[in-house]
Order: sequence, then structure tokens, then C-alpha cells
Amino acid sequence: MDKKHDLSVSNYGTARRHDYAVTILPWGATEPHNQHLPYLTDCILSHDIAVEAAQRLAERHGVMAMVMPPVFAGAQNPGQRELHFCVHYSYDTQRGILRDIVASLYRQGQRRLLIVNGHGGNSFKNMIRDLSLEYPDFFIATSEWFKMVLAKDYFDVVGDHADEVETSVMMHYHPELVCKDEAGNGDSNTWSIDALREGKVWLPRNWSKVSTDTGIGSPALATADKGRRFAEATVQKYVDFLKAFAEVQCEDDLYAKG
Repeated sequence: MDKKHDLSVSNYGTARRHDYAVTILPWGATEPHNQHLPYLTDCILSHDIAVEAAQRLAERHGVMAMVMPPVFAGAQNPGQRELHFCVHYSYDTQRGILRDIVASLYRQGQRRLLIVNGHGGNSFKNMIRDLSLEYPDFFIATSEWFKMVLAKDYFDVVGDHADEVETSVMMHYHPELVCKDEAGNGDSNTWSIDALREGKVWLPRNWSKVSTDTGIGSPALATADKGRRFAEATVQKYVDFLKAFAEVQCEDDLYAKG
């Protein structure tokens, strides 16, 4: 257990002894991940990546970051909301959760927050824009851990959901939670309109029209070693960012001159 960096297992006696430069907030969802990964996959992976990044940040640079417990309140598409125990949280609910967390941290003197998002259906940019008006000296950044490095450089078949990427990283961190022999093949339908398929126009996907096993992309070639290499590269990207983020003293520090 890492009580210095993981609030899920920490205590006040530990936390009060350290000066934390950055708070990290993992955010996921509660939803099926094909037939072989846990409902909380997005929470688990965003949390594990964040904790490892916080550990490396302290070891290599002496900078302390605290990782909050992962938020499981994810936004879901039509067709997902009807699946067993899949829970959709509205924008207003998510905004309320983030607002309360930010208000609490701000009162305690925290001034840098990084969201590590693990769920593609979540979007925090407008929430952060609103919060920046209330807390202009609180720097709130958001990221998606699975986009920190190019997945195609590490995997054979990059999908979209419960695919080779998520399955491999879960096999690296928690092999006991992966039931790979129960996985569906992850076959999926795509958009029939070019602009939607190319991402130039956006429309929420109806999951019941897209996938039969809730997966998008085959997990068949997933391995723990692929997951390890991808996670290590991702963690390093976060360490580099967090070190620079922790050094920001005022808004001017965020901009390159010239």
C-alpha cells in the first residue's frame, strides 16, 4: 500500500506530514467492458496509472502528488444505459462532483489539479472553463491516460473499448480480474456517413447498434507485457507533465515566450 500517494489507502496521519504540490483525480465510469473486464475498468486503470505516476514523480524529482479515490460517475451513450448495472451520470451530476472536490481542495490550499480520465464518454473542458472563473488561481487540467502515447506503437489491433489496449493494461496491473477466455470478439459497426466516421461531425453512438458484446476491438492479442510497456511509457509522460505542472507559480508560467 502506498499511503503517501494513494488516498484510497492513506490516512490523515500520513497525509498531514507531506506538502503536496499536485492533486490527481482519476475519473472513470460504471459500465460493462465486453464480457471479460470489470465494470470499473475505467476507474481501476486511471487510478493505477495515476498512483504509479505519483510514485515515480516523488522518486525521481522529489515532488509529492496525492491521488484521490477514483470517481465512478461516467456519462453513457444510448444503448449502454439499458445494459445490466450500467449507470449514466448526467453532466450536471458530474459538474457537481467536480465543483465540490475543487471547492474542498481550494479551501485546503491546493492550487493544481490534474484529472486522469479513463472513460471516453466523459468531457470536462466546459466544467473547467466555468471553474476557472470562480478559482482563477487554481490550475485545473484534464487528460485521458490512453492518449498520452500512441497506442498503435505498442499494440497490433487498437480498438475503442475493452480492446487489446485496455485488456493488456488490465492484465499488467490486475491479471486476476481478467477473464480473457470469456471475452467476446469485439466486432463492431461503424458510421455509414463519412463525416461521422472521420470524426468531423459528432453524434452519440447507440451502443446496441454498434456492438453485441459491448466491446469495440478484439482483445485476442492482449498480453501483460504489452500492457506493461504501454503503461510505463504513459506513466513517464505523466511524470514529465506533473514535474512541470508542479513548478507553475503563476499563470504566466504556463506560456512560452517568443
